[in-house]
Amino acid sequence: MSVPSEIFKAYDIRGLYGEQIDGDVAEAVGRAFARVLSELGGKPVAELRIGLGRDMRLSAPELAARYRDGIVAEGATVVDAGKVGSEMLYWLVGSRALDGGLMCTASHNPKAYTGAKLVREGAIALSGDAGIQDIRRTIEAGLGAPAGTPGTVEQVEIYADFQADALTFVDPSAVKPLRVVVDGGNGMAGPMVGPLLQQLGLDLVTAYWTPDGAFPDHEPNPLLPENRAFIMRKVVQEGADLGIAWDGDADRCFFIDDSGAFVDGDFLTALLAESLLRKSPGEAVLYDVRASRAVADTVRRAGGTPHPNRVGHAFFKTRMRDEGAMFGGEVSGHYYFRDFYCADSGTIPALLILELLSVEGAKLSELLQPYRETYFISGEVNSTVDDAPARLAAIEATYADARIGHLDGVSVDYDDWHFNVRTSNTEPLMRLCLESMSSYEDMERRRDEVLAIIRS
Repeated sequence: MSVPSEIFKAYDIRGLYGEQIDGDVAEAVGRAFARVLSELGGKPVAELRIGLGRDMRLSAPELAARYRDGIVAEGATVVDAGKVGSEMLYWLVGSRALDGGLMCTASHNPKAYTGAKLVREGAIALSGDAGIQDIRRTIEAGLGAPAGTPGTVEQVEIYADFQADALTFVDPSAVKPLRVVVDGGNGMAGPMVGPLLQQLGLDLVTAYWTPDGAFPDHEPNPLLPENRAFIMRKVVQEGADLGIAWDGDADRCFFIDDSGAFVDGDFLTALLAESLLRKSPGEAVLYDVRASRAVADTVRRAGGTPHPNRVGHAFFKTRMRDEGAMFGGEVSGHYYFRDFYCADSGTIPALLILELLSVEGAKLSELLQPYRETYFISGEVNSTVDDAPARLAAIEATYADARIGHLDGVSVDYDDWHFNVRTSNTEPLMRLCLESMSSYEDMERRRDEVLAIIRS
């Protein structure tokens, strides 16, 4: 069958429901996924046990059923968790030693989209480099008729066990009854995280807390300023200690401090790293190449070992295992935990920050103040370019006296400022993240200087 090649992304499968991904495509992906897992794990398909979950999208019941049909047709057993957050699917695969898992979700994308996040044993993510393109090639080569006997389906209920496991990352008795505004974006955060927050005795102000794939209020992507404007206002109006917003499949959470200001992912990574290193000193921590130096400086000061890493969950999860790293954080709001199968979680960071604020007896804005007064970051600035290699070469020539790195794109480092430029995997874009340790004005000046090269 013909399947649009553009749905096979760097980190997942994603496309418009009905136009790019329909039931037939989903079933083909399910069949090919089973075969690829068999090759990756060196086991016959008939011996595979594969986890399945789906989010709240309106198309998810239909498409999850077709993914399941495809996997079962190939002879594998499906362990079906029903409607869950993405990290619950990762937890299922890791905790029950399954051979892989498929989460039917389009994460933070608008309601017209659907897709799948895919992992192999150990909840290790498939990527375009390892697994996802193999699925595309398997389908394009022709699947033919399924061989052997169809597999079976096991229905499982995992909420209670997942929530109990997540709660072990903190001391529940240490958490004070903070006033917290929570915005679920009509995604999976409400049922996944809500019971834990209630159990902690918090004073909760809930918004968009019921899953609804029509997203009647705002898109489930708090990284976009228009989608977090509500919770920023609400925190101030309610006199809350903080706000927490989740994306659609709830594997990412974002924080608003007590003043109503958005907390950058770099600084949140630093806070989480410091908190975790107090509990387990001397550990390794990963951070992505775009991040503020606040992360590495904080990790070293707390007695840990910082390691820069390529952007993307597949790269983080793999390297965390290689390094034995305790924790990893990305600017985009993905936070990974070794003791959570190296998976990204939107639950554990929320619990850890609530514990940290309670133990410190400080406001979130107070904990962030030293970072905001020392590290001046641009955030990610995107530019459309026609000839990315030429722009990267021009940047390296202009800043030849700096320390140049190529771990992911081009990183340029001076003692008092630095930046990273990367090309998009899916669009003709270059992404710039720049930081100055001198002043906000110095950051703006240097940002504009680099942008002039990119956009020339």
